[in-house]
Amino acid sequence: MAKEHSYAAKLIWTGGTRGPVRDYAGYSREYSVEISGKPPIVGSADPLFKGDPALHNPEDLLVASLSACHMLTYLSDCARAKIEVCSYEDDASGTMVLKHNGGHFSEVTLRPRVVVAPGSDLAKARALHKDAHAQCFIANSVNFPVTHEPQVTEASHAA
Repeated sequence: MAKEHSYAAKLIWTGGTRGPVRDYAGYSREYSVEISGKPPIVGSADPLFKGDPALHNPEDLLVASLSACHMLTYLSDCARAKIEVCSYEDDASGTMVLKHNGGHFSEVTLRPRVVVAPGSDLAKARALHKDAHAQCFIANSVNFPVTHEPQVTEASHAA
């Protein structure tokens, strides 16, 4: 039986304090996301769409969400498999295609670099990336490919 979990976020356009929307070039894209009990996220549009390059944009956050979901699922799978993970970093990237007045993501690539304890089963640690990908809630919710190019090394051999 499926269990449902609900999530809520309040989005506030804070750019309105700098003036109303009158034309495309002249209004602030700044916003705040509030999630109960958590610090707010301050964001803007991508600079391509006249946003503030110093702030998070929805496209960055989508790539970060996919990366974080994969990592958390992978670490959980490693814990169950008794594989000791010493460090994990990901250089994730995504491509957005613009068409007419819209666009879409065409792909996101995750590049996790994992260091495991000496003596770990490296083949199993590598294989768990495939399992994590199949289980990731966010990757299962998007309509574009999410690929992964993991590197797994032992702590004694890590640079």
